[in-house]
Amino acid sequence: MALPLYLARTQIEMAGNPPQGKLAYMACHFSPGGQGLSNLPDGLPAEAMLLLDDSSPMDGHNPDLVLAQLSETISRHRCESLLLDFQRPGLPGQRELAKLLADTLPCPVGVSEIYAEDLSCPVFLPPVPPDRLLAEHIAPWKGREIWLEGALDGVSLTLTEAGCTVEPFFDFPEEGLTDEKLHCRYSIDTTANSAIFRLWRTRTDLDALLEEAETLGVTRAISLWQELG
Repeated sequence: MALPLYLARTQIEMAGNPPQGKLAYMACHFSPGGQGLSNLPDGLPAEAMLLLDDSSPMDGHNPDLVLAQLSETISRHRCESLLLDFQRPGLPGQRELAKLLADTLPCPVGVSEIYAEDLSCPVFLPPVPPDRLLAEHIAPWKGREIWLEGALDGVSLTLTEAGCTVEPFFDFPEEGLTDEKLHCRYSIDTTANSAIFRLWRTRTDLDALLEEAETLGVTRAISLWQELG
């Protein structure tokens, strides 16, 4: 598979288990007790991706300080790119910070779709649901460079007279039927009043999905080392 796949790991997950292949260092946060960032890496191999998330929300942090810290970290560790994995919509100042970083830093900066709309940088999209075609998933961002999260997700669809209920699905069977267009496995169960469709992805399915993603112009994928490593 030519599409680069970055496996996101924390400092603890790297300890005693040196990264192989593409690395994304995760768990940089907005500092809960200061105006900058916390949990910046102590050491990284060259050409790693650096991740900044908003699990600790941006609240009164200094954009210039954040920029300075990231600039120094990227330069010192020779990071290849930065991913702003911002998943909290509507936080004051966060869109402006994303623009500042994307416009100023010397490396590619990917931004989650929640904050990427008005920017010209690569857009980071969430995993493709197993019941959705990849082409449909990325279509709203035609013309933009796309970074895609890859995950082994599952979904359960329960169809009754009242409609269709969609829920996450985690307890994957060992075997299932294969849908090559959706790149997933599926099973169908029926009761007197319902039909239950379960769809999920194995690592083989995800690899096939990412192969198609490359043909559609996706430039890189990011997954959790905990899930794929």
